Order: sequence, then C-alpha cells, then structure tokens
Amino acid sequence: MKKTFVLVVLFIFPLVAYLFFASGVNNFGRLPILTKEIPEVTSLAANVQLQDKITILGFLGYNAVQRKGNAFNLNQKIYKRFHEFNDFQMVMLVPKGEEESIEQIKEELGKLSPIEKWNFIFASDKEITNFFTELNTNLTLDKDLGSPEVFIIDKKRNLRGRSDDEDEGIKYGFNTTSVAELNNKMEDDVKIILAEYRLALKKNNADRSK
Repeated sequence: MKKTFVLVVLFIFPLVAYLFFASGVNNFGRLPILTKEIPEVTSLAANVQLQDKITILGFLGYNAVQRKGNAFNLNQKIYKRFHEFNDFQMVMLVPKGEEESIEQIKEELGKLSPIEKWNFIFASDKEITNFFTELNTNLTLDKDLGSPEVFIIDKKRNLRGRSDDEDEGIKYGFNTTSVAELNNKMEDDVKIILAEYRLALKKNNADRSK
C-alpha cells in the first residue's frame, strides 16, 4: 500500500506542476498592451506591414552607421534567437538619405546571420517624428531622429511592454546599447508573446477538431 502511494505521488506531482505552470503562462504570461493600434507602415513602404506580424520596431536616425553596434546587439541577442518563427520581423525606420549607411549595415549583418527578416523603411523627418509620436511612450527621439530603444509590436499593431518593471515602472522599449537588458528582459518578453500566439493557435486548432 505504501509503495503504491509513493508511485501515485511521483506520477501525479509532476503532472500537477506541469498543469499549474502551463495555466500560469496562459493566464498571467501576457505582455500588457501599452498603446493600442499604432499606425500601419504600408503608407511608408508598400512591401512591409505590421498587421499580422510580430515586429521589433526601431529608429536608427541619421548617422545610422554610428548605431550599427546597437543593431548588432539586437541581431545577436534577439533576431538570431527568434527569426525562424513565422511572422517574426524587424522593422527599422530610417531618414531618407541614409541608404548608403544602411547598405553597409546590412552587409555586415549578413555576415552574422540571414537578414531576410530585417526591413529598413526610409521616410521623411516629419513622417518619422509623427510615427514615433503615435507610439505614445514616455521616450523621445534624439536630434538625429534615432533612439537606442526598440519596441515589441504584436499582430494587431499594439505596442507591448511592461506595466510594472522593477526598474522603470512602465517600460515601453528596450535599450539596445545594454546587452544585459536584451538578455534579461527583452528576450523573456519576446518569448512570452510568441508563447501567447502558440497557445492561441493550439486552442483554435483544438476548437476546430471538436
């Protein structure tokens, strides 16, 4: 009898633990929506869209080559880990006139990983400023219309972030100059949003099979 009880406990406990953590991801592992339905980028680039994509959005600004270190950090710590997921993409807004700088960055990024999901959109100063304003964050662009911060945008064009970050309170973006922040915060948050969509997909598939 005692032996049977031990075997039952050994079987049930891992199952209960699995169900607990699985339900925790489903119920609590969601990134808060901080800004709803930011504008689409198709007005700026017909071949790129945010809708139905999981997007990492950034602003490289003038003198983009000086920010290539930020792009490399983002590539190594985030893009290389997640670029094989369906519908995942990078979108960088860049002022017109920086085309040569971006070609240099793309060439160097291409030596590190495939770059087919890196998208660079060239826009006027006013278009970039207006688009950034629509994010409705507590951040600002610098004088070159760039920012070290990048943003997670979901498939419905909502800006996702943290509403109770231990360091910043409300956290809209992730600082690409900080490898620690990319490793310790952004990677976790991208994992959460990907898990959220995987769970939704599994649920939809299960509902269809009933």
